[in-house]
Amino acid sequence: MKRRLLAARVFLLPIIPLVFFGVVLRQWPALAIAQSGVSDDVKHDTPGQIIKPGQSVHIDVDLALVNVTVTDPYDRLVTGLEPDNFRIFENSVEQEIQYFSSEDVPISIGVIFDLSGSMANKVDKAREAASQFFKTANPQDEFFLVSFNDRAELMSDFTSSVEDLQSRILSAPAKGRTALLDAIYLGLTQMRTARNGKRALLIMSDGGDNNSRYTEKDIKRLVREAGTQLYSVGIFDPLANRSRTPEELSGPSLLSEVTELTGGRSFSVENINELPDIAAKIGAELRNQYILGYRPSNKLHDARWRKIKVKLRAPKGLPPLSVYAKTGYYAPSL
Repeated sequence: MKRRLLAARVFLLPIIPLVFFGVVLRQWPALAIAQSGVSDDVKHDTPGQIIKPGQSVHIDVDLALVNVTVTDPYDRLVTGLEPDNFRIFENSVEQEIQYFSSEDVPISIGVIFDLSGSMANKVDKAREAASQFFKTANPQDEFFLVSFNDRAELMSDFTSSVEDLQSRILSAPAKGRTALLDAIYLGLTQMRTARNGKRALLIMSDGGDNNSRYTEKDIKRLVREAGTQLYSVGIFDPLANRSRTPEELSGPSLLSEVTELTGGRSFSVENINELPDIAAKIGAELRNQYILGYRPSNKLHDARWRKIKVKLRAPKGLPPLSVYAKTGYYAPSL
């Protein structure tokens, strides 16, 4: 599939506000300026236009970009919505949606793969799921691979060769303890070298941490700052069969909490045969998101946490829809 790049010289991270000083956005895919005909809505007075391929847009103000996933009651992706179907609020103040895209763009993705001893009877199916996820890749995507057991290790730096990643996963045994939080930290650190503006981590683990240096509080703070979506596949034993250590019992909630902060999602699996389908589903979701852009009405650079809420003004006739988006961001400090 042919796709167009968003190129910028400064840290182009999805979902967080960015300060541009004469930065040029080039060839943003179908980047539309949104307008609303609803009279009681936040004002929409930006001249309407479509940014055509090859055309440049000079932006000299803060710009916040938010990735949004929309699903129906059966958890199927909802595509085809328009800018007027969305409303976005920052600290309960409605913002003007000025930029909108629903096209596939290149993604930088890190796979965080659990090779601890508790995965020994699940690791083959997890490898199959990772392979299924890699099959959703497009030519301009890039991937890296972090594995973890007693410690987190970067098994492969960014590459477009999914075959190389698959061979590295296949050759590694499952043993040792679980340094999950350290692995997430390593993944987010590695993501700083990504070349694409859209970034995501996929965590494949049976949850729980019993060997990390970093704490849950450390990771949640870093996740809020990183501008990277997190998805997780929690490969859990049935509740009646789970060990009763506090770490393993808290595994599902830990994965859910860190992913929800970023607008990603956590999928729990008890039947390991479902793993490949869920991995493919996450890959498809990453390529069928909406991107909303706005200039925050609060111009202060106070480094404070600002809550984001995306609401839908769904077309008539659709069932209740669910929206997934980042819960907030830290304002710039300068």
